This record gives sequence, C-alpha cells and structure tokens, in this order.
Amino acid sequence: MTKITGDNRVFLFLQGPHGPFFHKLGKMLRAAGAQVWRVGFNAGDRAFWFSPKTYIPFRGSQDAWADTFEQIIADKGVTDIVLYGDTRPVHAQAAARARDLGLGVHVFEEGYLRPYWVTYERGGSNGHSKLMDMSLEEMRRGLEHSDMDAPLPPARWGDTRQHVFYGALYHWFVMFRNGDYRNFKPHRALSVTKEFRLYLKRLLLMPFQAADRGIATLRIRYGGFPYHLALLQLEHDSSFQEHSPFDTMIDFLDVVIRGFAEGAPKHHHLVFKAHPLEDGRVPLRREIKRIATELGIGKRVHYVRGGKLAALLNDTRSAVTVNSTAAQQVLWRGIPLKTFGKAVYNKPEFVSTQPLGTFFSAAQRPDHKAYQEYRRYLLETSQVPGGFYSARGRRQLMRMVVDMMLCPDDPYQALETGTAAPRQQLRIVQ
Repeated sequence: MTKITGDNRVFLFLQGPHGPFFHKLGKMLRAAGAQVWRVGFNAGDRAFWFSPKTYIPFRGSQDAWADTFEQIIADKGVTDIVLYGDTRPVHAQAAARARDLGLGVHVFEEGYLRPYWVTYERGGSNGHSKLMDMSLEEMRRGLEHSDMDAPLPPARWGDTRQHVFYGALYHWFVMFRNGDYRNFKPHRALSVTKEFRLYLKRLLLMPFQAADRGIATLRIRYGGFPYHLALLQLEHDSSFQEHSPFDTMIDFLDVVIRGFAEGAPKHHHLVFKAHPLEDGRVPLRREIKRIATELGIGKRVHYVRGGKLAALLNDTRSAVTVNSTAAQQVLWRGIPLKTFGKAVYNKPEFVSTQPLGTFFSAAQRPDHKAYQEYRRYLLETSQVPGGFYSARGRRQLMRMVVDMMLCPDDPYQALETGTAAPRQQLRIVQ
C-alpha cells in the first residue's frame, strides 16, 4: 500500500472558506512533510493566514493573474493547488491552467449532503464534478469494494452562526484594511461594503428572524392542507450562477408559481423555503406575493425564512428546486423531486422528468433504493465528516481530509483501488 506522506509535495492555496480552516489545513500538511504556500487577494485572505513567511500577496489586476500564477508555480515548484469552489474567476483560470500542467487540483465545497459533511474532490465540483458523468451502475460497481452501512448524521449539528460571523469579519477586513490590495474586485456583483452590511444585519437580526420563521412554520404545519415545497438558493451562489438556466431567482419564482397554478389541485398550497443564509439582497417575499396575487392564488402560497428543513419536509407532497444541495434531504425521505439546473444528484432514477404542471398534479416517486445506493457512494468517497466554520467541525474534518489529499487516488478512484481511508461511524453530539 502506498505510504501517505507529504514529501516532495508543494501545495499552493488560493481562496478558502471564511475563517481559519485553510490555515489549519496548511499547518497539518506541513506536519506531513509538504511545503505549503498561500496566495492572498485581499486583507480578508491575509487575516486568516497566520504564517507570514508562506503568504504571497497578489496585488495586481485580474488581467495579470494568469502570468503571476504561472510564475508562482515555477518559482515554488508547485505540485498541487487547493481552492474553495472552482467557478470564481481567479479559481477557474488557475484550475484550468493547473490541469493543463498536470498539477493536482484539490477542490473544497459545501457538502453535497450538508450540513454535517463537506465536499472534497479533485479537478472540479458541482457541475464540474466527476459525478456528473457517472452512472448509478458505475457507482454500484464501486460499492462492491465496501460493505459498510451509510452513517446517519448527528441529531444536532450546524455552524450557521459561525459562518455568518466569519463572513462579517472577513468583509470588515476587506472594507477597512484593504489598502494594499487596491486592484481587488470581489467575484460577486455586490460591493464589499454592502456584503458586510448584509452579514452584520443578518447576525443582529437572527433572533427576530428565528421567531418569524417559527410562526410561519407552525402555520403551515397546523394548517391542515397538502403542500409542495420549493427550495430556494442564494442568487449569488456559484451553483445557481454557473449551473442554472435562470438569470435571477425571480425568474425561478415565476416559473414555479405559474406551474403550480396550472397543475396543482386547487386545495393544495405552495411553500417557498429560503436558504439559511438568505440576507435580503433579493426581495423574495415581496416578489412571491406579487406573482401569486397576479395569478389569483395569493392565499395558497407561503414564504418561510431559512432555518432547518426537516420540519417542513415531514409533510410535503413534493419538492422543486434549481439545483440546491438541500434536495438530497428530499430524496433521502423518498419525496418526489423536480430540478431545473445541473446537479450531481440529477439522475433519472430518482429525479422527475415530468413537465412542471404534471409534476404538481401527480408527481412520480423516486427510486428510493437507487438513491440510497447513490448516497452511500457519496459517503464512501467525496463527503467528509465535519465543517469549515465551527471548531468542532474543523477538528472532525481534519482527521480524514489530509490523508485524502495526500492519497495518489482521488476519492472516487480510492474506493475502487482499496486506498480509501476507513470511514468512521458518526457519533451523535448533543
């Protein structure tokens, strides 16, 4: 069996999740014998990298990034790059060039089976993942090398508050300490100042929004009516921007409400569930009310702020989304699902291909056994227990992911070759 070692490996980190995860990951890779460097594009990147000797500031314009990237690779003898998400311009450019040069491309993302797991893949994630071209039959062949049961998530887990806190802190540094990075431009359309204000507003309003969410959820749960669930995403999220047929989230709202008005029985209701990190930059509640009122179904359409999904999933008749990872919870429960965008779970065995109106009137149930096999495959490969933002989540994540990065096989190959690290049964933490 190949020895797990960082000898002769040089990792170049680009942008990571808000907070100290990338710093801690680099520290452990150095402990394994590897060299580690970090490119920072703004003061927020610099603030969470606590090793000045290995920090490389990039202060140039976007046009200069490609040449600078290649120069760093040559100067440092880089063998691998590490990044969070592969669609922001600096990452997409770097990943494409790294693949051309035969370098390892290590991509982290939020978990496909979130919230307890995070995603680690090689080459690309989401619409660029190897899973996109992988059939259920290929996954079944991979699972022949494993006889473990798929673990269940803990009863209580989540780091939303930490996520929001680190996001606000990161944008504070970019707002007030970014003098050395005057050419920096965020990969999102909104200015850094507005991003900071939205993070801060969400952090301060969390108790009030929780109360609003609780009241709305109770009204639906005790309303006594059948309902369908629409899972919303952040309009600025890369999965929506890069792997969806819609330009805006309002376009999606319009399609769903009109499809519901056309096909759903007249006593059914439609519930829009916002993303847990929705910050109000898009007036979702107002637009949902406007469209539903125009179609004469205003009293049958509801909006619920973020929070946990389980309470609403327990009684829903079906669910629809663009390509939200929350849809995995829908399929896990055997609930009919309709999607519009590219997603790693968009397999014909368990995602409906019906027209939207027909789906709302008589949705076909997914092949639950096929989905269980798919889910087990993910948990044996690219889904790593833990999280980026809480200290407990980072500790759990670090126990496995460094070995996965140093393994010569990617997570999917490792299952077939027998080099995958043993998967521990997850402990329930109260």
